[in-house]
Amino acid sequence: MGNAPRLLFTPVKIGSIVVKNRIVFSAHLTNYAQDFMPTDRHAYYYRERARGGAGLIITEEHSTHPTDHPYEKLIHAFNPAVIPGYRRITEMVHAEGVPILAQINHNGGQGSGMFTRLPAWAPSAVADPLFREVPKAVEYEEIDQIIKGYAAVASHTKQGGFDGIELQCSHSSIVRQFLSRNTNRRTDKYGSSLENRARLLREIIAAIRLAVGRDYVLSVRLCGDELIRDGITLDETVALARMLEEDGLIDLINTSIGTATQTLYMIEASMRIPPNYAMFISSAIRKAVRLPIIGVGRVKDPIQAERVLAEGHADLIGIVRAQIADPEFAAKARTNRADDIRLCLSCNQECVGRMGLNRWLGCIETPATGREKEFGIGTLQPAKSVKRVVVVGGGPAGLKAAAVAARRGHQVTLLERESRLGGQVASAVRVTNRAEFGDIVRNLVHETTQLNVTVKTGIAANADIVLAERPDAVIVATGSMPDRAAIPGADGPEVVDVTDILSGATMPFKRVMIIDRLGFHEATSAAEYLAEQGCEVEVVTQTLLVGQDLGITLDLENWYRQARRLGITCTPNHSVLSIDHGVVTALHNYSGQIIKFPKVDTVVLAIHRKADHALYDALKAWVPDLHRIGDCVAPRRAHAAIIEGERAGRAV
Repeated sequence: MGNAPRLLFTPVKIGSIVVKNRIVFSAHLTNYAQDFMPTDRHAYYYRERARGGAGLIITEEHSTHPTDHPYEKLIHAFNPAVIPGYRRITEMVHAEGVPILAQINHNGGQGSGMFTRLPAWAPSAVADPLFREVPKAVEYEEIDQIIKGYAAVASHTKQGGFDGIELQCSHSSIVRQFLSRNTNRRTDKYGSSLENRARLLREIIAAIRLAVGRDYVLSVRLCGDELIRDGITLDETVALARMLEEDGLIDLINTSIGTATQTLYMIEASMRIPPNYAMFISSAIRKAVRLPIIGVGRVKDPIQAERVLAEGHADLIGIVRAQIADPEFAAKARTNRADDIRLCLSCNQECVGRMGLNRWLGCIETPATGREKEFGIGTLQPAKSVKRVVVVGGGPAGLKAAAVAARRGHQVTLLERESRLGGQVASAVRVTNRAEFGDIVRNLVHETTQLNVTVKTGIAANADIVLAERPDAVIVATGSMPDRAAIPGADGPEVVDVTDILSGATMPFKRVMIIDRLGFHEATSAAEYLAEQGCEVEVVTQTLLVGQDLGITLDLENWYRQARRLGITCTPNHSVLSIDHGVVTALHNYSGQIIKFPKVDTVVLAIHRKADHALYDALKAWVPDLHRIGDCVAPRRAHAAIIEGERAGRAV
């Protein structure tokens, strides 16, 4: 462990405020709104990151006009009723000594009339590829309404106690749609040249200044490259930044890449995309203007952030998912405890993925996310009496339970059957593009080591072994096992489980078929791994497309690029009926036709598993304080293991 980052903790002046460090908790959706109003959940969520040491907080977007309602849980900032909720948020954040800006926005044509029963507004009548709804090209009187809406909302935020606002002109915004030749086909004073396309933004900024004055911080978030045909380019963004600086009305420029409804996988990039991938945008703008610039792009640790600053790519660093995963990211970095930071996985499962499912934002590693009032910093109470706690199983569920129980003061022993910890995660990370998922185990192992949990590996625990530890409480996290009875013929010698492939226990022959009933990383990772080893791979699934749930985590586009490069055959819409000596028989879902696939050398099962609860059943009569968590309750994804580990650790 080296010295704490120096540049990262240097104060910087932004307009009328001084930010104590360069770490920004940038704007992102939370789905915490209720009845279109900010809530206490927002207040506790933002306060947690302020308490954890962030230098500046920028809230999620707040809508500026009734025609803007692209998703259900949007804050209607045009309604003055938001002001009391704003005051609750700002008072709690300011109590921690941290300034906070409100992002304000109109999503324009990247929306729908589903909620409003009104046409979507846009610069031109160009349908968005995601919403597939032709918007109304706004006329001058409607442009005037848009401008007045932004000014009114800026006034509401000031009355609510914010230190300033950020204009979202980036990935989902009517302002960006005006800036982009892809969506702005106008030939009047708001179209064609960059100066004309920037007219709306400059008029909004001028109106806001009239409404709130010059001492209210105003940030503009710009898209550096839409990554689409006829989209905004970096050269145009740099020219726009110069234009805005010359106007002298803004204090800060934030950056972004991509559009939310065409290239979202580049905005909230998963672990498949390299760190710092969008930092070239802030770097180019910073060379052109004197205003402070926020750089973004999957920054996961303070060393990485410090290097960005040292190399001159940005003045501040937008760090979102890393502070969702560990609200104390900044405080730990400042006090030279970087090794204690719970590193973000960039898995997108419970943050981005939950947003896509219209659920409130969470985190796969941090069950307190979105529930800070109940489970946030300082809420974990010491045990009233110290117990000897035995945890059986060293996967994510068992490790989390052991860490929480030990943090409460219990004496914890963890027993693991294998020679290493991690459960199924230890196998999943063999694929290069999934390696960072291993941080979920590395983080927990570090935590249990710091808390002096006694770990015994290579112990195939049975009831006698557990009882010999003389436990006061037992937490069973023995996971799951393959279900070979799920498909007739799946017990044949040519059939293996996907975990056998990913662990390296089995290496199949040349021709491989993967049967996928899960629709997630298990089958796609195995296919990628085997194809890289030279196998001919076909993935057969009953779902609409192979890797269907990768769309939720924004991995789908880049996995398909890799699959095409590796020659992986994808066969969706086929329900497998049986396996017979390498011949797979399936039902085509739409035609009802029975298909016999050509014989393969190895069949790999990526199918549902069954809970391994034998030890739990054996201990029921002997251990009154007995808990069962994770896959040995019901096989699910890692977030369930972590949540149940947290609950069990708090319960013993």
